[in-house]
Amino acid sequence: MNSPQEIWQNQSAERNTMTLKLIEWKARDLRAKTRKKLLGTLVCPLAVGLLYGFTPRRGMLAPFFICALIWSFAGLYFLNRGMRWATMSADAGLAGGLQFCLGELQRQRRFVQQSLLWSFGPLALAIGTFIYGLALTGRGFFPKALPFVALVVIWICLYFFSRWHEQRGLQYEIDELREFERGNGG
Repeated sequence: MNSPQEIWQNQSAERNTMTLKLIEWKARDLRAKTRKKLLGTLVCPLAVGLLYGFTPRRGMLAPFFICALIWSFAGLYFLNRGMRWATMSADAGLAGGLQFCLGELQRQRRFVQQSLLWSFGPLALAIGTFIYGLALTGRGFFPKALPFVALVVIWICLYFFSRWHEQRGLQYEIDELREFERGNGG
C-alpha cells in the first residue's frame, strides 16, 4: 500500500497556467480592446463628411453622400447596440472570469462580423462616390487618379484580410477558453 506522501509525489506535474489574476488581466485587456473598437466606429461618419467636403460637383452627388452618412450613423447605432460596458465582478472567481472573457470575445467577434456591413459599407460608398465625382471633372482624370485608385484597392484588400485574420484569432481564443473550461470541469 502506498503512503500518502508517495501518492502526492507521484501525481502529475502538470501545472495550471490560468490563474485568477491572469483572468482579471485578460478581462481588462478585452474590455479595453472593445472600447477602442467602438471608438473606431466614429471614424466612418467623419470620413464620409470629409470626403463630401473635398468632392467636386457636390450638388449632383449629395444624395449618395447623404445615403452613406445615414448608413454610417445607423451603423453607429447597430454596432453599439449589443455592446454593454460590462465589468467582471470582484468575486467572480475562475469560472465567472472565464465566462466573462468568453462573452467579451464573442461580442468582439460579432462586432468584427457586423462592422463590414455597418462601417466599411458606407465608407466604400463614399469613396466610390468621391472617385466618381473626380472622374466627372474630366481633364485627364484616369491617368492621374490611377495611383489613388490602386491605393484604395490595396486598402480594401488589406481591410478584408485583416478582418478575416482578426475573426480567426478571436475564434481561436474562444475555442481555447472553451477547451480550458472543459478541462477544468467548468
